Amino acid sequence: MSTQTAVPAAAAGRQRERMKPLQLSPAMVLIGGFIVIILIGTLLLASPWAAATHRSIGPIDALFTATSAVCVTGLIVKDTPVDFSLFGQIVILVLIQLGGFGYAGSAMLIGVALGRKIGLRDRMMFQQAMNLLTLEGLVKFLRWLVLCTLFIEGAAAVLLMLRLAQDLSPLRAAYTAVFHAVSAFNNAGFSVFSDSLVRYQYDWSVNLVIAGTIILGGIGHIVLYELHRYARRDIFRISSHAKLVAAVTVTLILIGGFGLWMLEATNPTTLSGLSWSRQAIVSFFHSVSARTAGFNTIDLSHLRGASLYLLILLMIIGGSPASTAGGIKTTTAGIIFATLWNIAKGRREVTIFHRRLPFETVGSAFLLAFLAFALVTGATLLLLALEQLSFEQFLPVLFEVSSAFGTVGLSTGDGGVLSYAATFDDAGKLIIALVMFIGRLGPITIGMLVVTKSESRVRYPEEKVLIG
Repeated sequence: MSTQTAVPAAAAGRQRERMKPLQLSPAMVLIGGFIVIILIGTLLLASPWAAATHRSIGPIDALFTATSAVCVTGLIVKDTPVDFSLFGQIVILVLIQLGGFGYAGSAMLIGVALGRKIGLRDRMMFQQAMNLLTLEGLVKFLRWLVLCTLFIEGAAAVLLMLRLAQDLSPLRAAYTAVFHAVSAFNNAGFSVFSDSLVRYQYDWSVNLVIAGTIILGGIGHIVLYELHRYARRDIFRISSHAKLVAAVTVTLILIGGFGLWMLEATNPTTLSGLSWSRQAIVSFFHSVSARTAGFNTIDLSHLRGASLYLLILLMIIGGSPASTAGGIKTTTAGIIFATLWNIAKGRREVTIFHRRLPFETVGSAFLLAFLAFALVTGATLLLLALEQLSFEQFLPVLFEVSSAFGTVGLSTGDGGVLSYAATFDDAGKLIIALVMFIGRLGPITIGMLVVTKSESRVRYPEEKVLIG
């Protein structure tokens, strides 16, 4: 072949390469989808129709609220029942539900409803979004997920409506019940009461319904689906994943509840002076809510420093994989503790429930914990510097950042009904919004955009390094 023909051929090849459609990874599509939903929500919430005063709340506050709703967090810089119209509240409710399903789940659900064939890329994106181990039976699992979600939210709404009808008009009670049921199951923490659930602080029916709905939403759809199949005898063994989720969830609820009870029992501004039963329900509710839901029945600014730090630990752990919860997840915490226990016992392999865990799973757990520590620490440091805050404000800022990362929504408050983030300037609010976004998608998902996996085929000689 002559040089004259080779050059045009090479140029044509480069032209065809440039004209190829951009290949987006499932992580890129997932992140892009969440961004699109947040931007649409921002435009709607920034419109005059979304504001109670019919004057726009502004782009930054609208972006913060949309991010908090889509990331099912619950931190607020505007009072939901006061500053938003009915249209604005419904927009928030829809964003919460979309955020709970996630972009991948919503996209696949729309495709199934329209009769569109679900391709491999859609299945891979849904698998990554839900942290599933296999592509098998995804469409069937999606249908069950939707039905399960609607059933639990509907049941919770009916139970709440029966109680709220004693205090509100029937129509208002129905709307309030639906809003709180959706918010609770999706672990969002948004409320149409300015004081969250403080007015029902000692009401066992409201507390138990909300707490139960939070737990069901936080243990993960995979566990619920597995229990459903086990009850139908489709499977004959509960997986180690489900056992670990259940064990860590119960342990954290008990530790959180008893811990708060012990730390606040003598605090005159919180639990002191209450009956034992009322102390128990308040402690139990906040132990559940702190794991990722964000509802509160007491003013958290009155809690002691030790209690706030205990809640920070619970918020960072969060809920379980394939749920609407944030945080590093219960399984991550369980694997880390199991690894440390096995190391302390001198064992080379990490085992749980008589099953050995692969190295990749153990390594990912420690990586996720480190990334969470780096994110929370870095965001706290950045906020303290930008806002020029004092040492006394360190714990509230750390609490706010941890709440954002865990997509919880609890806050020590701005002195009123808003979150502590309401006291930040626009840059501070954007930092909290970014932390919420990363917390919802997961640091590893975000990291997949910039890190390329590579496996070395070289094995180097072993050499010991002193530690301790």
